[in-house]
Amino acid sequence: MYGRDPWGGPLEIAADSATDDDRSRNLQDYDKGALSSRQLDETQQSWLLGPTEQKKKKKYVDLGCIIISRKIFLWTVGSILAVGLLVGLIALIVKLAPRRHHAAPPPDNYTQALHKGLMFFNAQRSGKLPKHNNVSWRGNSCMNDGKSDTGTIFKDLKGGFYDAGDAIKFNFPKSFAITMLSWSVIEYSAKYEAAGELNHVKEIIKWGTDYFLKTFNSSADSINQLVAQVGSGDTSGGSTTPNDHYCWMRPEDIDYDRKVTTCSTCSDLAAEMSAALASASIVFKDNKAYSQKLVHGAKTLYKFAREQRGRYSEGNEAATFYNSTMYWDEFVWGGAWLYYATGNNSYLTIATHPKMAKHAGAFWGGPDYGVLSWDNKLAGAQVLLSRLFLFLSPGYPYEEILSAFHNQTNIIMCSYLPYFNSFNRTKGGLIQLTHGRPQPLQYVVNAAFLATLYSDYLEASDTPGWTCGPNFYSTDVLRQFARTQIDYILGKNPRKMSYLVGFGKHFPKHVHHRGASIPKNKIKYSCKGGWKWRDTKKGNPNTIIGAMVAGPDSRDGFRDVRTNYNYTEPTLAGNAGLVAALVALSGDKGVGIDKNTMFSAVPPLFPNPPPPPAPWKP
Repeated sequence: MYGRDPWGGPLEIAADSATDDDRSRNLQDYDKGALSSRQLDETQQSWLLGPTEQKKKKKYVDLGCIIISRKIFLWTVGSILAVGLLVGLIALIVKLAPRRHHAAPPPDNYTQALHKGLMFFNAQRSGKLPKHNNVSWRGNSCMNDGKSDTGTIFKDLKGGFYDAGDAIKFNFPKSFAITMLSWSVIEYSAKYEAAGELNHVKEIIKWGTDYFLKTFNSSADSINQLVAQVGSGDTSGGSTTPNDHYCWMRPEDIDYDRKVTTCSTCSDLAAEMSAALASASIVFKDNKAYSQKLVHGAKTLYKFAREQRGRYSEGNEAATFYNSTMYWDEFVWGGAWLYYATGNNSYLTIATHPKMAKHAGAFWGGPDYGVLSWDNKLAGAQVLLSRLFLFLSPGYPYEEILSAFHNQTNIIMCSYLPYFNSFNRTKGGLIQLTHGRPQPLQYVVNAAFLATLYSDYLEASDTPGWTCGPNFYSTDVLRQFARTQIDYILGKNPRKMSYLVGFGKHFPKHVHHRGASIPKNKIKYSCKGGWKWRDTKKGNPNTIIGAMVAGPDSRDGFRDVRTNYNYTEPTLAGNAGLVAALVALSGDKGVGIDKNTMFSAVPPLFPNPPPPPAPWKP
């Protein structure tokens, strides 16, 4: 076959008779290496290489933002899952494995002592005891108080607390004790809560206030008499009439008649009981009905105190045991508490009246000035009203007298310091607030409470300290004073003895206390039959845990003798001050006081402007 050459010459194309199949087979005879220099597509390469030499096609995973090998992707995901499974397994093992819990740090000495100090009140309960009283050697006692006395209208007087180592219920020191406990709860409820004692101390307070409400017509607006005392301790003239001092019996075994003493002119007692109910009403402010009941009773008592003037101990046996020197300090004290409980300015007007302060001895000092006790409430009232001055500053017309109270409080705090000569100290460091008189500890603990509380007041009002003359002292100085005194009581003294029963290894074993000194057995000892337990040299069979005894003498000496009550008898008022001081010092110092609860009933203050100055005369 001939074709035309495009360049003009002939072109011969040889005819190929081979079939397409033959040509395909013949391709295998060509030099494959020579053909490889040509760029062939994948299909062509597959033709050349054949099925056995064809490269495997890689598989990829498109993740959107990146394309990676499927093999790497699967390996990565598998690794992540394996690690996650391993971590989860380890976490499960850790969670299910038994743990060794680290024990909480032991409570400080003040908190440990606080637990014990409150137990004393359980041992002093009269009447039908609650099942959880936790004093194994105590039982129901004096269930007929009031019923056997034909000279009184008050027939249900069971309950309350026995005052000390006897079975008398003295309302004057008892009401002071309840006021002190209530004050400590209002200021330091968070510390009580942290110690696990808030419900306990509130129950103790209510045990006292429930009894007080029985001792007068608490539902009336006006009264004309009040129970001052149940039981008798008069042994004058060699009397052998069975009573709570002549006899040495368990309270549970008392079978003699118990006299009820009432009063119709007892301003000091009524005002102190008013303070107890008013302060407790703030403690129980969440129980509105009970709080209002307490407030009403406090108002009635204060009105009675103001209208029918007189000292409760005048002309009766109370003068021998708890003699009251005046009632003006109770007027200031009770008026201040009623103001906080009600917000009624009329009570503040009474408490801050200059003549009232003058009568109470706020400005004339004296050897016992600044000593808070069941008899003299002035120092406590001044600290209490300094609170109002520091935090609310009510202005005119109260500012002048509140400022004076605040200044006097500073002077009292100065008197507690060892740099001044207001009070002597024993060689062991115990401050002599009673100037060497016996039973010193109940006064010391009250001073320790006031000092710690006032230091907390200053810190809460952003005041770093106070001045004594030209010298400035920080609030830590006050706390240090309180610590040294409480530490002395707890055993840091020359005798290495704790004066708190049950605290430490060395404490009094012959406490002047009838119930603790007579074994709990099935024998009922008569009035004089119990004398053998009073006079024995053996230690008490029952440990009255938490009782703070009367204390050492002015030379740090102490006689652990049951018959000497000046050394070994505990009291309600003394233990109340101790508990207040202990809770103030316990726990974390940073907790401080509760600034607001005290003022929960006080309305916003809008001070009146002071009167204009007198016209100028040439």
